[in-house]
Amino acid sequence: MQFQFSTASRIIFRPGAAKAIPELTAELGQRPCLVTGGNPERTSELEEALRPAATVRISGEPDTGAALDAARLARDAECDMVVAVGGGSAMDTGKVVAALISNTGDIFDYLEVVGKGLPLSEKPVPLITVPTTAGTGSEVTANGVLLVREQGVKVSLRNTAMIADVAVIDPELTLSVPPAVTAATGMDALAQLMEAYVSTRSTPMTSGLCREGLIRAATSLPIAYEDGLDLPAREDMALAALFSGIALANAGLGAVHGFAAPIGGAFAAPHGAVCGCLLPHVMRANIRALRHREPDSPALFAYNEIAVILSGDVTASAEDGADWVGELCHELEIPSLSAMGVTPDHFDQLAAKAESASSMRGNPVALSREELTGILEAAI
Repeated sequence: MQFQFSTASRIIFRPGAAKAIPELTAELGQRPCLVTGGNPERTSELEEALRPAATVRISGEPDTGAALDAARLARDAECDMVVAVGGGSAMDTGKVVAALISNTGDIFDYLEVVGKGLPLSEKPVPLITVPTTAGTGSEVTANGVLLVREQGVKVSLRNTAMIADVAVIDPELTLSVPPAVTAATGMDALAQLMEAYVSTRSTPMTSGLCREGLIRAATSLPIAYEDGLDLPAREDMALAALFSGIALANAGLGAVHGFAAPIGGAFAAPHGAVCGCLLPHVMRANIRALRHREPDSPALFAYNEIAVILSGDVTASAEDGADWVGELCHELEIPSLSAMGVTPDHFDQLAAKAESASSMRGNPVALSREELTGILEAAI
């Protein structure tokens, strides 16, 4: 057995931890670039305390143009570090900006799938990440996801050097997240924990994090959805998201996220909702394929473990786990693919793009084009 493991140099997890951001920033740089969401009221106090040399506000899904504009602004302001506060979009942009401040080549030199995927030649400037939702795990991942509008796909700029120097997780920042966003981001975390757990690249370290995260998410996601002010449930979901980010950064993902990239690039649908909608159907397709083609695969045993963790029933089968997730999606009102604008006419193109997505490499079994199309048909 052999593996490597990378994560943030420092992780701070506690209610109220966000109050320490100005002090932490001063330890890493003198001219911070603040990257945050589109609502200035949410970070007005922090902005006043930091007095950043540049501020970037990200509304909606970040694309390559927005990332380049943000990097140029930060370079022109001579920023020497980045503080990224917000959901996955803000933190992904912050990671990319931190990388592009010191790496000034064409962004397509570094992008996966649509670009050359070249490694960064220079170390990114220091980075602090602060999530305000519980789902993406972007605070501790090694990539920034960007929309390439010309090709209608989401791709990553990826390098382990892009992992944050400091990740500050303050569950109190998630108390105001509305139910629909709680549901979508929570399903993203659940999907990431499951996909990393059954991944071909899973390790004992990532599996331990996934098991703990799954226990917390299974218990607390429905509670946080029903009562957003329940701090213990918010803490559990913040931990589940954190563990999912660490796990996926080291073990990879699978078909759910393989599909999520092209669907998110072509349709105005929240990433987490796409993942939640697809998750039970990908589980069923993988379990069916494993039973027929690789019945001795450790991933099949992992799916059985997932079912027991989710349901609390020691007799639960892998298929029961997929049913449990399907029922949770109904409870959380996760929309179908058709509600997001996907029709059968899109299936061939989406399946083809999913096949070439980097996330697909971790899927526990190779799925045929017919099986991939079947997932879309089931999720419609």
